[in-house]
Amino acid sequence: MARIQFGWSLPSGPRLDLKVGPEGYFAAVNRGFELIEGHFDSGWFVDHLEAGEANLLEGWTALTYFAAQHPQFQFGHAVLCQSFRNPALLAKMAATLQFMSNGRYILGIGAGWKESEYIQYGYPYPPAGVRVEELGEALEIIKLMWHEQRATFHGKHYHIEEAWCEPEPHPIPTIMVGGSRPHMLRLVARYADWWNVSWTGIDRYREEVKECERACEEIGRDPATLRRTWFGGCLCGPDETIVNELNKNVNMSASNAFVGTGQQVIEQMQQFVDLGVDYFMLSCGGFPDLTTLETLVNEVMPALNR
Repeated sequence: MARIQFGWSLPSGPRLDLKVGPEGYFAAVNRGFELIEGHFDSGWFVDHLEAGEANLLEGWTALTYFAAQHPQFQFGHAVLCQSFRNPALLAKMAATLQFMSNGRYILGIGAGWKESEYIQYGYPYPPAGVRVEELGEALEIIKLMWHEQRATFHGKHYHIEEAWCEPEPHPIPTIMVGGSRPHMLRLVARYADWWNVSWTGIDRYREEVKECERACEEIGRDPATLRRTWFGGCLCGPDETIVNELNKNVNMSASNAFVGTGQQVIEQMQQFVDLGVDYFMLSCGGFPDLTTLETLVNEVMPALNR
């Protein structure tokens, strides 16, 4: 059986409700990295521009900073909004980060969904079908630029002409596409190395696996060649009293996240493992309290990797 890997979805900024400023934020993040070293494989950052009145760091800038600070980990976004960056520029940015990180970048990307941030930041917000079309062309451009010395593409939404992308990324970054609906899953089947779902409960995931396998079969791809990954929340501790205390201000639900004691979370995750998931990228509730990370390292990971 493949080793079950874990990634830490880094807190997206200092928590105003706990009056945790920059110093407290960086201190807790660094303690978290020390705790997961030798256990977790990667660090992840979201790519959103607003979260109401909460602090929210910009995803690309934050990720490149942490990747430089912690060279023992891989890093990726869960997931980039393709609408925010011209796809040719994104291909160049990813190639640069792959070069400067010595091959530690994973390109996670999706079609975008949060209308409020599009409006606030002045981006057009086209219908879902158009955003999926744009993502398909973006993935085509990114792959062309990583594999051809001079890349040309004339699509419905995007165009490049003899675009140059040197130094070329080495190795070519893994592409992880996040999505669940049929049109998105067709893109996943065609372009992705990894398939990612976000905050998805087990019953819904069972149905999505069936749809993803159908999408693979339509293009003649073996579904076993597409790695299955899960991104979302996790809150766990040594007993239910501690779990409930941690969850007071977070309100995570076991309907679409992993919530409970270490043993309960093991049982919840095992259902996804049985469906082929072997990588969990987890946003750990309670930060700057690191109880969830400690429980994952000490109880959950050893059990899942027996």
